[in-house]
Amino acid sequence: MTEREPRVIIIGAGVAGITTAHVLRERGFTDITVLEKGSDVGGVWYWNHYPGLRCDVPSQIYQFGFAPKADWRHAWASGPAIQRYHREVVERLGLTELIRLDTEVVEARWDERSRWTVTTAAGGVLGADFVICATGVLHHPFIPDIPGLADFTGPVVHTARWDDGLDTDGRRIAVIGTGSTGVQVVSALQPHAASVDHYVRSAQWILWAPMSLRQLPGVATVLARFPNLHRRLHRVMAFGGSAVLTDVTTRPSWRRRAVQAYARACLRIQVRDKDLRAKLQPDYQPLCKRQVISGSYYRAIGADNAALITDGIAEVTADGIRTADGAYRDADVIVLATGFHAHNYMRPLRLHGRDGISIDDAWAKGPRAYRMTAIPGFPNLFTVLGPNSPTGSISLQYTAELTATYIAQWLAKFRAGELSSVEVTDQATTRFNDDVATAMGPTVWNTGCNSWYLTEGGAVDLWPFDRATMKAMLSSPDPADFHLG
Repeated sequence: MTEREPRVIIIGAGVAGITTAHVLRERGFTDITVLEKGSDVGGVWYWNHYPGLRCDVPSQIYQFGFAPKADWRHAWASGPAIQRYHREVVERLGLTELIRLDTEVVEARWDERSRWTVTTAAGGVLGADFVICATGVLHHPFIPDIPGLADFTGPVVHTARWDDGLDTDGRRIAVIGTGSTGVQVVSALQPHAASVDHYVRSAQWILWAPMSLRQLPGVATVLARFPNLHRRLHRVMAFGGSAVLTDVTTRPSWRRRAVQAYARACLRIQVRDKDLRAKLQPDYQPLCKRQVISGSYYRAIGADNAALITDGIAEVTADGIRTADGAYRDADVIVLATGFHAHNYMRPLRLHGRDGISIDDAWAKGPRAYRMTAIPGFPNLFTVLGPNSPTGSISLQYTAELTATYIAQWLAKFRAGELSSVEVTDQATTRFNDDVATAMGPTVWNTGCNSWYLTEGGAVDLWPFDRATMKAMLSSPDPADFHLG
């Protein structure tokens, strides 16, 4: 085989897509196109801009290792600040020319010529040797099937598609759904609303943290003046935090018991009303679901103009909501904080691999991949932040960079003429998923709650290993686990 430059299409320009584009270009690859369906970069931080949106990871950890930011305004950054940071990184690193905005991919098909044909919603057709799906996890809003929802005469808005022109001041607001989004939007809307009714099916454990705290004075100046110190500090914070969180989530250690005790204390100390506290008390272990962090929710839901409603919703009418106990509450605005189709990944993209197999058929029992990166039946296709990539303990930016570096090694083999196609074996994928299932046993996510981490087949779609294991698995490709053509 002769040397040739691989044509690479990256789908998505969020954390995963930006990281992948940067890593590939740093390794000398030149034929890179990033297709992004949104009108700007940032992924989840572009699509989500609801009131109160804030990252639950400290700002100095939630950033690219190759592009640290010294001058965060807050210790926990707001959504708009993070989106601006992504735009600044793309511009500073010169990635803008690689990215096509407002370009949604609707189909990708592998053919007998060992190449991918990618079709966009506008009818454009592009050819590629490799497709890298950097589409993220939480980006397709879940709209609940509630009787009468379509008949409501006021605004109905999902938090992931917020209408910035929506006026909520002085309105009667019904928020449906809990988790971080529900907690944040209730906290933000309650002070200026006529009333806020928060409808929840199951309570959430909430860890208190000073989420609105500004970054300490002088930190930005010092970090900007000493960039090497900044990078070193970022690595230490990310590595140290990962080690502690891995111990907390994957093993029933004293650290886990300490964090769980703190969660229970937060509820007991902050909510003095016994009836409200009982309604806010979950029936599962703290940390089993994606942990919610807030410095204001318990205060907001305990306010005179707020109510926590745990009875199921029977129906929505033209101007309110009736619950299963027969109670009826008026509403002017309905906010859906109901999350996402968490295991869609690149879907609803019509993805067809070898012999025409579709991703829906391949994943009929839930998402399944090899080391977060490759899917049997889909040659020359890789995923960044794919199945099992959510961790709860390891930075997504670190995971994305490690994965992109791994993929770059396969592209280098293609460029050197060592292969024309690469497809992970079903046996290697099964072995990895069996190892995941075994490792998931002692994790806190496997202690009996119903969370969005669970796939259709009941598996926990998370990374149950530590950072060192991830690095070892993605340090270099193992040809024995792949079919090479």
